[in-house]
Amino acid sequence: MPEYPATIARRVVHEIEIKRSRFITYLAPVTSVAEADAFIAEVRKKHWDARHNCVAMITGVTGDQARSSDDGEPSGTAGVPMMEVLRHRDMTDLVAVVTRYFGGIKLGAGGLVRAYGGAVSEALDHAQRVHRRALTAVRIDVPHAEAGRFDNLLRDWAARHDSTLGDPVYGAAAVFEAWAPEAELPALIADVATWSSGALTPVVGETRVTDVPA
Repeated sequence: MPEYPATIARRVVHEIEIKRSRFITYLAPVTSVAEADAFIAEVRKKHWDARHNCVAMITGVTGDQARSSDDGEPSGTAGVPMMEVLRHRDMTDLVAVVTRYFGGIKLGAGGLVRAYGGAVSEALDHAQRVHRRALTAVRIDVPHAEAGRFDNLLRDWAARHDSTLGDPVYGAAAVFEAWAPEAELPALIADVATWSSGALTPVVGETRVTDVPA
């Protein structure tokens, strides 16, 4: 099954202090470069009085778009180490902004690299990681009388087969949607047939890269 870079579930703010300089890291999951730029602008507006608001961002399902900024720090001492942490953690659709309030003590190039990289790394330690998988949609229309039993069976099945479930929709029947790896589809179809004594046949739909919380 193909592996894709991960992202995070929600925004994170984390602060560290190094030699009286404050490093405030903001992480945000994003779906586009425009959304990342809007977040960067939001942080810069909030911390307009800070000496530096340095940036690293990676977007795209495969992490193929990346950009960083030292924002006045010596070249290569802020945005690049921040980006290296994101790459090392195999992240995408994520923007990191580290705001620095200078404490009066110079850190030197090596100290800055460690500070900015460490700030992002510590912030990521506090984030909920969201894995991504290529999963295929499977729709199962279940009579209302069987809905509760199938809900329990499908939840148990998804947990054991690296799959996820959508929210049920109740209309003329109870409609369940499972997202499963392609290799698991034969097992799901066979199990649904067993659970329903052959009365139900799942409908296989599209395949897409889907978030799966860790």
